[in-house]
Amino acid sequence: MDELRMVRTMLDRPAPDDAVVAKGRERLRTETRGRRRTMPARRTLWATGGLGLTAATAAAAVAISTTGTAGTAENRSAGPRAGRSTTTTTLDARSILLAAASSAEGQADRVGGYWHTVSVGRYYYRAGTAGSAYTIVDQQRDDMWTPSAPRQAQVSVSQHLGVQPATAADRAAWTRAGSPADISVQAADGKGGRVTLSTRPGRVMTSRSPLVDGDKVFWLGRNVTMKDLRALPADPRRLKASLKRWYQGHGTESSSETMSSDLWLYTVARGLIMDMPVTPKVRGAAFRMLADLPSVTAAGRVQDAQGRTGTAIAITERTKVGGTYQHRLIIDTTAGRALGEELVVVKPGGSTAGFAPGAVWNSTTVVRQGWTDSAPPGGSAAPRGGTSGGPRPGASVNH
Repeated sequence: MDELRMVRTMLDRPAPDDAVVAKGRERLRTETRGRRRTMPARRTLWATGGLGLTAATAAAAVAISTTGTAGTAENRSAGPRAGRSTTTTTLDARSILLAAASSAEGQADRVGGYWHTVSVGRYYYRAGTAGSAYTIVDQQRDDMWTPSAPRQAQVSVSQHLGVQPATAADRAAWTRAGSPADISVQAADGKGGRVTLSTRPGRVMTSRSPLVDGDKVFWLGRNVTMKDLRALPADPRRLKASLKRWYQGHGTESSSETMSSDLWLYTVARGLIMDMPVTPKVRGAAFRMLADLPSVTAAGRVQDAQGRTGTAIAITERTKVGGTYQHRLIIDTTAGRALGEELVVVKPGGSTAGFAPGAVWNSTTVVRQGWTDSAPPGGSAAPRGGTSGGPRPGASVNH
């Protein structure tokens, strides 16, 4: 316990301000590969993305592979750089994850009428021509309400926030290009197509979708109910065994590309930690399960796209359409929760061609998350008779 307390103390020291943080960007895509327009499809029809079942909200389809939160530093001509370690003390991934687990497991367990999550996705593109190219960031905000009781509707409120140059240097290049309001970029589907992105914010889109089969709320290797989530084992070994029953050698979004068991477990656990209303002890078990994966490494202290400082752990993925990139889960070890995830280019290729190694390609930031009994837009009062698990608070937790 003393060691964990010492680890948390070291992790919580303020990081030196040695990078120019791009503060204007907000998350867009929504979690793992494939997504809806303006953002890649993080959850399509509440049942894809490896994390949650989310109603599709946007219109034009732009497939961008995956999700993540951004720790961002100044642009080096090919996109914002990933956050880098700023501490003199090096901690391994296991120490980071065990500290987060200890904090998570000590939290109170409460259940309300709806699980409410606010997130912002950010998706980076290279625009312009050779010699005058610049990086833009496409942003989208998503508010999701998932009911605790079956036979209810899941509610999604989304807004495309518009694209903007990623950094001051990119803004200068965009200005030299005539400050276009509509920007043509290569779609991130690996097929060489083009898509036009607008600098103008889109309208707020609200959608209501019945739960799949009347009770399925998230995807966790398969579609699961709220009752399934709340009953997950709080022991890391049992949790791993429970999840791995659904691993079939391929990714969470497609059966056409192989995926290692470590990366698959990371992807599923990332969704469980970032998106889902599991018990605090199960969230702690998920952190402990990740601590035992040999492919997971420490990536140091970083800032996410909201300007919050956390400590990142990482795992690398090689893909056919996006080159090689690193998934970085940014963790607030004191709070025992994830701030978000970012995808960082390691070896550019396909969809990431034109990005420098170390550049952020996509990010997802969790702005707010918690239980609420307040009705979502266009919804009714919080359903009763849902999953048990503690007193119902009157408002969502605001981080």
